[in-house]
Amino acid sequence: MTRIITRRAALAIAGSVALAPSLRAQQPGLPDRPLKILVGFPAGGGTDVMARFLAEPLKQRTGRNVLIDNKAGASGTIAVEALKNAAPDGTAIAYVPSATIVQKLTMESVPFDPLTDIQPITLAGTVQTAFCVSPTIGVNTLPEYIEWLKKNPARQSFGTTAMGSFTHFFGVMAGREIGIPLEPVPYKGAAPLVADLQGGHIAAGCGGITDFLEHHRAGKLKVIFTSGTKSTTSAPEIPTATQLGYPKLQILGWYVFFAPAKTPAPLINAWGTELKTVLALAEVQKKLTDLGLDVETSTPAEFTQRMTADLARWKTIIDSIGYKAQ
Repeated sequence: MTRIITRRAALAIAGSVALAPSLRAQQPGLPDRPLKILVGFPAGGGTDVMARFLAEPLKQRTGRNVLIDNKAGASGTIAVEALKNAAPDGTAIAYVPSATIVQKLTMESVPFDPLTDIQPITLAGTVQTAFCVSPTIGVNTLPEYIEWLKKNPARQSFGTTAMGSFTHFFGVMAGREIGIPLEPVPYKGAAPLVADLQGGHIAAGCGGITDFLEHHRAGKLKVIFTSGTKSTTSAPEIPTATQLGYPKLQILGWYVFFAPAKTPAPLINAWGTELKTVLALAEVQKKLTDLGLDVETSTPAEFTQRMTADLARWKTIIDSIGYKAQ
């Protein structure tokens, strides 16, 4: 699926960039070498699909080969550790969800500090967390799922795309709010979880809406609610937990481009210019919105302020459910 999406996207965006010679004439100020975007999740998941999609117009604009390097595992922390240890020469950046950054609050062994070991380039957008069910259990709404759980006590669990992140906590919080505890089952990213949901090997799952939306539309799973205060732009028909009467189930995540901590400011600015220009393309915004990302950019300073505030708020939520760093 990823290859089909990427090739179609490449044709559409390559055409749009070709029509903008003024953009191609710009000097991006990036190293005249292949560039790499690290992704901490397997090929085929939402994070990977977005990164590959964005790599095509970046390649067109910069004239460099832009590679996607999947370093999956540990809820994305392997990729961020690799970025931390990468040379700060502008050749490597990472596309990182908030689900990975929150690991700093939930795991004692996280090998990086998001405030000191890496530095933001720009926000890419915000994303809601989604709770979905397998199409094999015959459930279409949250009330139906609650009734199904009561009849199937042995299957009161859910798969999470990132243990110790909000794709984990949102499911636990949902179980607490509906009065039926749900046991988290860890998966190494969205792709294996989607496969198990489609096959009926697990009844429910929790992850970023970007991981599930296309599969929801294809009937491979059913998203029954999300974590925003209002429905995501890309799927207004999917209700939020707040709209269903559970206002405590609110979490808004994000996706961000990071560079190694000591990357010089001119390179950060060069990457920021390229990424923001690509994120402003109409074709890109439409595709990312369709995937569940509400596109939004920032300066490095603006995002650092946001991340600091979010980490403090998330710690309050984590403490409230009694989770201890593992």
